[in-house]
Amino acid sequence: MSPRTTSTSLDRLLASREIVVAGGPGGVGKTTTAAALAVMASVRANAKVLVITVDPARRLADALGVGGIGNAATRVPREAFVAAGVQPRGSLFAAMLDTKQSWDAFVRRQAPDKATAERILSNPIYQNISGRFAQGHEYIAMERLYEIHAEGEYDLVVVDTPPTREALDFLDAPRRMAEFFASRLLRWLVAPARSRLVSLASRPFYQVADRILGTQFLEDVGEFFLLFQSMYEGFVARARAVGALLRDEGTTFMVVTTLEAVPAHEAARFVAALAERRLHLGLLVANKVLPASLSDPEAAVVADALQARAAETAARLAEALGLGGDVARLTRVLEEIGRSFSNFELVASRQAELLAEMAKAHEVTATVPHLPGEVSGLGDLLEIGRRLFSAPGGRSSRG
Repeated sequence: MSPRTTSTSLDRLLASREIVVAGGPGGVGKTTTAAALAVMASVRANAKVLVITVDPARRLADALGVGGIGNAATRVPREAFVAAGVQPRGSLFAAMLDTKQSWDAFVRRQAPDKATAERILSNPIYQNISGRFAQGHEYIAMERLYEIHAEGEYDLVVVDTPPTREALDFLDAPRRMAEFFASRLLRWLVAPARSRLVSLASRPFYQVADRILGTQFLEDVGEFFLLFQSMYEGFVARARAVGALLRDEGTTFMVVTTLEAVPAHEAARFVAALAERRLHLGLLVANKVLPASLSDPEAAVVADALQARAAETAARLAEALGLGGDVARLTRVLEEIGRSFSNFELVASRQAELLAEMAKAHEVTATVPHLPGEVSGLGDLLEIGRRLFSAPGGRSSRG
């Protein structure tokens, strides 16, 4: 199967979806690609589009030219599009997950009553770890996505996730958090808060812990988990709802990768993880791909001939160009050109084979050759977006 993408096929994919989750290895241009996709979706369709990053890096705001984005979505000014030479049919908003703010809002929604919510929010343990504890960032990102979707304000939400390994945590966080709140570990942690009577078996541990950590610390830990356990039913219900949202027909995943060995392997692992979880895989973006012209068989024949006949060709060129005694130097240059092209041809051919194999798992595939320079504004994102939506042979990106 050869890689394929057309503006019609990508438009059709986005028109049938409400959420696009971008995943893949780090350092492959995933954030830029997610932003470019959202930019073009707002330009091409009469839609209200939100791009949100759960990656702590702040590249998204820089690329879109909006500063200080957080949980509250910030609109990309229409004037910025006009300045870049386009009249968008829709509108574009950007946001970045604020873990602490999102947890506070979640606690207020899920606590059984206002008094319990305030006790949780004022607990020293909660205040210190709510933005940092394991699985907390990933879980609240999924909760935030669910909340945004439930509000129904946007026609399309594009989610930029952390690199592959963390993205898998992102997918599994709701289930793992629900399992934790039903675990024996949590029951053990809240035991001192439930009763001043600690079993004889546990008493030596608590005596040592009390000497090292202090009574107040143990009480804060116990109270924190005891209060948090009161939201167990809300956690479980939301975990199931989020899982259903990810499997919903309105949600699809976009995998962004380069075709180098390590990133391609990570991307393949992510594709397999999505298939295992029965999540829809709609789009593959292969970034920084060598031009198709490098794998042209006829061009490869020319490169081989250039190496084999470098001395003869150099002598003729030296005479035609009046280079005289530079024949030896020109011979080395021609040999190196032919050898470099052959090396690139080999890599390009391997990339084409790998891409054809990876494309089998996706509805739409886009290849995006590397361009020099960094993305510095909306104009660059528009250029990348146009290439994403273009027909084969006309795609490019910066990563």
